[in-house]
Amino acid sequence: MSATLNVVSKPSTPGPRILEDLQAEVNRLKAENEALKQRPAQKVTLKISDKGCLSLYGIGRWPVTLYPSQWQVVLSHADQITAFIAENKTKLAWKE
Repeated sequence: MSATLNVVSKPSTPGPRILEDLQAEVNRLKAENEALKQRPAQKVTLKISDKGCLSLYGIGRWPVTLYPSQWQVVLSHADQITAFIAENKTKLAWKE
């Protein structure tokens, strides 16, 4: 039987140029993040889907899409929805 010797080398520390590049990238990403935070809120837009539905964009990651008759039902209950939100304000989660 022969024994094998595993040599573990000490990891080398990155050179100053690599550290400068990494720091520059971190700074660039921080600036980009701040710029994205400062953007005004996306405006709400409406589109008609391929199936003839009405899609509301701009209030979340995905559009809210309903048939026109469904939108009419939701809109006819606007006062009830608004009152319910006001009554349950502390129980509801709020997205900034």
